Amino acid sequence: MSVADAKKTAEQKMQKSIETLKADLAKVRTGRAHVGILDHVTVDYYGNPTPINQVASLTLVDARTIGVQPFEKKMGAAIEKAIREADLGLNPSSQGDLIRVPTPPLNEERRREMVKLVKTEAEDAKIAIRNIRRDANETLKKLLKDKECSEDDERRAQDDVQKLTDRFVAEVDKLVVEKEKEVMTV
Repeated sequence: MSVADAKKTAEQKMQKSIETLKADLAKVRTGRAHVGILDHVTVDYYGNPTPINQVASLTLVDARTIGVQPFEKKMGAAIEKAIREADLGLNPSSQGDLIRVPTPPLNEERRREMVKLVKTEAEDAKIAIRNIRRDANETLKKLLKDKECSEDDERRAQDDVQKLTDRFVAEVDKLVVEKEKEVMTV
């Protein structure tokens, strides 16, 4: 592995951390309905836990209601149960083939809890980014020890890795501010 490879690997891993954070933040409820909040719900499908989007089609009925249309009629009860047990604060109701999932408006206290959850997710992402920096720096020190790079190259590469870390941590902070504003908007 070369110095350039170490930096490139670190950048790719940090980018994946940002993408994971974006996916996690998409699951945090705001006041509006969006099908993304059901992404991590799994349904018992013939004994196998299956993502809800593989057993039903998800649509927005209106600004506050998600429509869940099971692909098989007999899966309706299992889907309802899975949504109730997902601890999202949602209470689905069946209307024929369609399961309606109204998203209740968030009160002030619940919004503050959501902001705390967002900040926790952000801190986890920052920790992951710092761990990637540490791993990259250890790789660079090993390259120096094995005499595969000079001290100057190693020092420059560590500075570059630190700049990468700062850039990705700033991106995490920016994502958190946006999501916090979105959650607190009534």
